[in-house]
Amino acid sequence: MSEITPFLWFDHHAEEAMNIYVSIFPNSRVIELKHWPEGSPYPKGSAQAVVFELDGRRFMGMDAGPRFKFTEAISMFVSCQDQGEVDYYWEQLTADGGEEGMCGWLKDKFGLSWQIVPVQLMEALGDPDPGRAGRATEAMLKMRKIDVAAIQAAAEG
Repeated sequence: MSEITPFLWFDHHAEEAMNIYVSIFPNSRVIELKHWPEGSPYPKGSAQAVVFELDGRRFMGMDAGPRFKFTEAISMFVSCQDQGEVDYYWEQLTADGGEEGMCGWLKDKFGLSWQIVPVQLMEALGDPDPGRAGRATEAMLKMRKIDVAAIQAAAEG
C-alpha cells in the first residue's frame, strides 16, 4: 500500500516549525531540508521542502506564501497517557505565541491546530454509563487544557 504523509503548507517558517516539532516529540528527527534557490518564485533560503518524523510518523512541508492558511478543519491529535504529558505538550505547543482553545484544542505559533487529549478523557466520554459520559462531557466543555482529575471526578458525580 502507498504511504500517506501529511503535508503542511507554511507561509514562512517551515524549517523553524519542523525543528520545534522535532524537539518536542520523542522518536522524532529531521530527514530532509531543501531551500528555494535564487531565481525561484519564493524567497531564496526559505524552505522548499522539509521532511521530518514526529514519534515515527512522517510529515512534509514547505514555505509557499500566504495563499492558504491552516484552519481547525485539520488538526494533529496527540494521545497522552497522563496529566504530565498533557501539561508538557500543552506548554510546548502554546509557547511563544500559541493560542489556547477549548476542549483540549490549541493552535501553535504557526497557526497549526493540535488536540492534546488524555486517554482518560476518551475512556470517560465513551463510558457505557450515559450519566458518567454526560458528566465528563459537561466538564470537558468548560475546559481549555484537559484536567484529568477533574474529568474523572465529574464522571464519578
